[in-house]
Amino acid sequence: MSLFRTKNIDAMIAAAHTRPGGLKKVLGPLDLVFLGIGAIIGTGIFVLTGTGALTAGPGLMLSFVIAAMACGFAALAYTEFSSMIPVSGSVYTYSYATMGELVAWIIGWDLVLEYGLATSAVAVGWSGYFQSLLAGLGITLPTLLTAAPGAVPGAETLFNLPAFVIVIAITTLLSLGVSGFAKLNNIMVTIKISVVLLFIVVGAGYVKPANWAPFTPFGMSGVFSAAALVFFAFIGFDAVTSAAEEVRNPKRDLPIGIIGSLAVCTVLYVIVAAIMTGIVPYARFAGVDHPVSLALQYAGQNWVAGFIDLGAIIGMTTVILVMAYGQSRVIFAMSRDGLLPARLSSIHPRFATPFFTTWAVGIVFALIAALVPLNVLAELINIGTLAAFSLISLAVLILRRTRPDLNRAFRCPGMPVVPLLAIAFCVFLMTQLAAITWLAFGIWLLIGLVAYFAYARRNSLLGKAAS
Repeated sequence: MSLFRTKNIDAMIAAAHTRPGGLKKVLGPLDLVFLGIGAIIGTGIFVLTGTGALTAGPGLMLSFVIAAMACGFAALAYTEFSSMIPVSGSVYTYSYATMGELVAWIIGWDLVLEYGLATSAVAVGWSGYFQSLLAGLGITLPTLLTAAPGAVPGAETLFNLPAFVIVIAITTLLSLGVSGFAKLNNIMVTIKISVVLLFIVVGAGYVKPANWAPFTPFGMSGVFSAAALVFFAFIGFDAVTSAAEEVRNPKRDLPIGIIGSLAVCTVLYVIVAAIMTGIVPYARFAGVDHPVSLALQYAGQNWVAGFIDLGAIIGMTTVILVMAYGQSRVIFAMSRDGLLPARLSSIHPRFATPFFTTWAVGIVFALIAALVPLNVLAELINIGTLAAFSLISLAVLILRRTRPDLNRAFRCPGMPVVPLLAIAFCVFLMTQLAAITWLAFGIWLLIGLVAYFAYARRNSLLGKAAS
């Protein structure tokens, strides 16, 4: 059926190595690990840990483990695909090769939502920390320009200027070339890991085990609800696969980047959650948007808390960088397949980047960051990502059965149990999200289906080749 026509995997692999005038292969394994960490450590650890603690108490440590397991199982499936098919587009590309065009379109449309709203949401969190830093220097912005309309109860706000400016600044950087972006990302990731380690070293001495009792004050339901929330903290490792076409040795380096970044971040998250809830009774995090630095302030280490705030700003900057990068590459891949207008896959002759696409999505999601409150954005990102992780796990099962002959530089272990566990964990976490989130997600997918039948299906290069 034309709706489920699949791309030829052998042709995709060959094209990735021979396509002229394409993206530059400049990234190595360390770049990819730092790319993943750059995307993962940000708003999740610096902001959502406080909200998660209110839901799970000290059991937040378990919430991070559960969320990490869902990501870890899916990461193994991602790794098998990315090392085998080093092509831009992440799970969109893999779905196109296994489950057909309609499924690929749906997941590509889903990824546009995930990466774009993640860029906007993190920019809003960045704005809060940046304004706090400015206030410490005696600088305040006009109230109208500090937040989206209705974001601050009792205050008349109109436009989140810092959030808009940081997305535009990052869009400028990404449009000028991936090599410079990777170097800057590596520097900032080094700084923010150092800041997290500083918190661990200093905060460990102030932990009071009595604060961990009761460990799960709201039972396991609270732990599961928090897991669905802090899942946001792990979003980003999949963006590593979007860089596949710009990696020097994808078969070796992509598995290192995906698994390495996820492992490092999981360990750091659990330790930070343990220390944070060990210093501060979990109920004290109500209404707090800087829970990590609050823990050190609570311990009387205000000077270290200042470094944590700076680390949060740097950490969220790298998340915006990587998410904006990942989104532009997914749209680039969809356009190159004819499912979106051809202009979106044009490469700048000097910078070798999808220049027009980078700026088009940058402006759109800068405006969303400026005009939409953070709480509206967060859960939508999670449901889109969980859906993507479920599909990639299903796709690896399908391809093992349909193309067992393919050379797999990395093989997902424990087949078929690991992919099935990934699907089970992701679907379970999706059930923990609010009904309004499901409604909004359904509306977005409905819009996507209209776009597919109105434009993408008729202009698909695969479809034209078959006719």
